[in-house]
Amino acid sequence: MTQPLDAASLADLPPIGPAAVTIGVFDGVHLGHRAVLEATRAAAEGRATSSVALVFDPHPDEVIRPGTRVHRLAPPAINMARISELGIDHALPVRFDADLRSLTAEEFVTALSPAIELRSLVMARHSAFGRGRAGTVEQLRLVGAARGFQVVAVEPVAIEGEIVSSTSIRTAIEAGDVATARRLGVAPYLEGIVVAGDRRGRELGFPTANLRLDYEAAMPALGIYAGRVSHGGPGGQPALVSIGTRPTFEEHGRVVVEAYLLDFDGDLYGRSLGVELVARLRDELRFEDVSALIDQMHDDERAARAVLGTA
Repeated sequence: MTQPLDAASLADLPPIGPAAVTIGVFDGVHLGHRAVLEATRAAAEGRATSSVALVFDPHPDEVIRPGTRVHRLAPPAINMARISELGIDHALPVRFDADLRSLTAEEFVTALSPAIELRSLVMARHSAFGRGRAGTVEQLRLVGAARGFQVVAVEPVAIEGEIVSSTSIRTAIEAGDVATARRLGVAPYLEGIVVAGDRRGRELGFPTANLRLDYEAAMPALGIYAGRVSHGGPGGQPALVSIGTRPTFEEHGRVVVEAYLLDFDGDLYGRSLGVELVARLRDELRFEDVSALIDQMHDDERAARAVLGTA
């Protein structure tokens, strides 16, 4: 289950004053999200106000359709950090629950006061919020005309004719299509705590960090990847990453995320690591013997070094 943020109700928002506001989940903070967030920052600068992103947690689909689990492109805390890195003054997690779901769009913007004096509301052109998703750009422009705030509509971002969305990126990641996900603005990313495994990788000459993921991650297709590993965010140490069930040793194993950090020697147990996938190298394979597996792993390491520029 996705790790919850310290999400507040609208009544508990901190006092901010005049602001340009945008609202959403912003999972992954892809190119489409960035366009909206940059427009929010520009609207704030244009009116000499603060910029605010209200980030729903949990994902609204999990509340609207109980039992649904949305596979996340990044842990919520990473999304919040990415929003702040784009120059948004206040990235605020807002608890999405039955009470919030029941509000009309007009009631929602009313509830922002007194913490936030809404001067600009920034929305994707075809987005909507509020009860029954009735809060469209057109409807909120009518509300804004009466309440004294402007509504800025941001056109969708398309790459090679494809509209960028969290759904399209999830689809690419789940197919192992790292190149498409990165082109759409989100490198496949997983984060977890390093836990003890069976130490088989060390016996094979490839000691790996086994990750325990504590959120509902969008899992890439099983296979071997070139990636980078860091403590606390994307980027960092070059690595060979395996996402798979280890079929050479187990017939019906569970999916395990393992990272072999190239040119690294140290103790990582108990640390939180972020794994960014750079390229998919091959499918997961079952080998007839350990010797064949080791030979392939050396080939994989050479391929990863070539991709990552550490050959």
